[in-house]
Amino acid sequence: MKIGLGSDHNAFDMKVSLKEYIEELGHEVVDYGSQDSCTEVDYPAVAFDVSVAINEKQLDRAILVCGTGIGMAIAAGKVPGIRAALCHDTYSAERAQKSNDAQVLTMGAKVIGIETAKKVVEMYLASEFPGGNSARKVQQIMDKEQEFLKGAGVQA
Repeated sequence: MKIGLGSDHNAFDMKVSLKEYIEELGHEVVDYGSQDSCTEVDYPAVAFDVSVAINEKQLDRAILVCGTGIGMAIAAGKVPGIRAALCHDTYSAERAQKSNDAQVLTMGAKVIGIETAKKVVEMYLASEFPGGNSARKVQQIMDKEQEFLKGAGVQA
């Protein structure tokens, strides 16, 4: 899979470690955001760029890291069509994909350590969306999003 991997400066070190690990798992990584630990990068811009790339089918999935993962999840979720899940354990990461077809996984570098983050990423990338009852629920979310956008006068 082609995986977008982005971070702000707070999670730069985690991004570097995850990039190497994701490549070891056999995936292609496209690097977004902070390119060094000293230059400040605002996480919303990174989340928006990655989410747009997913919508444009340039990426299969994405992993975004910042201090807590919360800001990345909120920002990514503002892009219509994107389902972002904040996960700090393997069960949530598996369910993000299997129950919610989340295209974006977010984590906090100040919340979990790198070894746990690697396990979370591995589970997320190994999980597939099976459809079934979950597809109906995901479709309800996407339909409501379109309804809200139309109500706001936005064409999506």
